[in-house]
Amino acid sequence: MAESTPELVASNKCFDGWLKRYKHTSEATGTEMVFAIYLPPQAQTRSVPVLYWLSGLTCTDENFMQKAGAQRLAAELGMAIVAPDTSPRGTDLPGEHDSYDFGSGAGFYVNATREPWAAHYRMYDYVTAELPALVEQHFPVTTERAISGHSMGGHGALICALKNPGRYASVSAFAPITNPVNCPWGEKAFSGYLGDDREAWKAWDACELIATAEEKLPLLVDQGEADGFLQEQLKPQALEAACEAAGHPLELRLQPGYDHSYFFIASFIDAHLRHHARALGLTED
Repeated sequence: MAESTPELVASNKCFDGWLKRYKHTSEATGTEMVFAIYLPPQAQTRSVPVLYWLSGLTCTDENFMQKAGAQRLAAELGMAIVAPDTSPRGTDLPGEHDSYDFGSGAGFYVNATREPWAAHYRMYDYVTAELPALVEQHFPVTTERAISGHSMGGHGALICALKNPGRYASVSAFAPITNPVNCPWGEKAFSGYLGDDREAWKAWDACELIATAEEKLPLLVDQGEADGFLQEQLKPQALEAACEAAGHPLELRLQPGYDHSYFFIASFIDAHLRHHARALGLTED
């Protein structure tokens, strides 16, 4: 893969570490991409492991870094956090900006096979291969990786881990789209990016992938019970049933009163960071 040197866009000191934004030319998407990285204070003297965070519909790299409140504990644990964008930008394909749940801001972390999306909407390759290679080349991080995300990004985190045994030490998700082949958001995105063959969609669905997963990486999932998308779009019960049938370890935590927002994420992000820290060898408990 051709080398692309990241160019600094912004930098802010935060809990004695640094939150930085970079842009670079992506081979996977054929566009300029922006990502954010939080480097904890420990990164000034040694390499640290990385949590990759995948955001949801309409989001960019900035939502998590500005709203989740993760930097305080990440600084304490010695964990870097990398947040990519959710889709390519600047392509202006026909219909790309017509709706919030398809096209711009809605890449769904798949490799599109249908034109005109196939040339650029390859977010799966970007987040699983190109971006980690870039980060590990240019920043003081190890090759120890964890992955998490929210909503569409929760779907992304689950499929990235399930499709790549051994690549991530741990995985978690907030309100993930667990069964996209059977919900309106997923059906719209998959038909647009992948075509009409519903069998081909299954390669990008966590509930389908769990049945044949080579690695039974424990899943930590938080879901708000007051989430307006709970029944129609997210379907945690489908994930629970798939895990039970396959004997796949799942901790599904239904949180009373919580919705789909970053107030929900901020309330439980520490538990997820500690989940990943244990897997990454940063803590013993």
